[in-house]
Amino acid sequence: MNDTLIAAFLGLVEGLTEFIPVSSTGHMLLVAHFLGFTQNKTMEVVIQLGPILAIVALYWAKLVHVFSTAHKDPASLRFIVSVLIAFLPAMVIGALAHDFIKAVLFETPKLIAIMLIIGGVVLLFVDRAAPAPTVMDASEVPFGKALAIGFIQCLSMIPGVSRSGATIVGALMLGVSRRAAAEFSFFLSLPTMLGAVAFDLLKSRHELDFSSLTAIGIGFVVAFISGLIVVRWLLTYVSTNGYGMFGWWRIIVGGLALAALFAGY
Repeated sequence: MNDTLIAAFLGLVEGLTEFIPVSSTGHMLLVAHFLGFTQNKTMEVVIQLGPILAIVALYWAKLVHVFSTAHKDPASLRFIVSVLIAFLPAMVIGALAHDFIKAVLFETPKLIAIMLIIGGVVLLFVDRAAPAPTVMDASEVPFGKALAIGFIQCLSMIPGVSRSGATIVGALMLGVSRRAAAEFSFFLSLPTMLGAVAFDLLKSRHELDFSSLTAIGIGFVVAFISGLIVVRWLLTYVSTNGYGMFGWWRIIVGGLALAALFAGY
């Protein structure tokens, strides 16, 4: 498979899985392991920017309104602060634990498969047992709940846990509605993913190679378009169906991956 097809395929995987609670990183690493793709640091970093841009494009009007009125509207300012509070734990813990995560956890496909299964079981349980929601809008998440969600998000530093999965599960258990939990996860992804990408770029600046600009660009565009589609669909789907399907998806993918690993693949 040539670089262009690999980039398009990885962009599709990234865009389809970034915002649903199934772990985009886990899926990307398992795909690379089983299909024998060589990791391209530049492509990996740039492809992640596609879903970030998708969120900005979809919520452009809301983002402009919030930031342009923050100086005079307490609700807008409070929303910005709540997202930044939720981002704070990942910023601190991610910076401190980055080298350990990259050197140890990212090289263990069995850990990814196991965490996919465990996360699936947790998601199925929380989707049924979460308390009745008291927060119905993503912009109204209280500071205390935002900080708690931020700490729970840090669990996603273990590949296979899922950033969106951790934040959504945390939000549901804290009384945030299904739709609001997904939307808050979207907004929290902006500083979290931008921070992670910037930190990765800084750490791996000597490894970056832009010789395959066409392939990298294709991966980015595919990730952006598929991310747009998923975000639009997800909000409608979870409002009426919940997150159970994603729990079963995690269990099936993790189980198949674990079986393949034990079989020597």
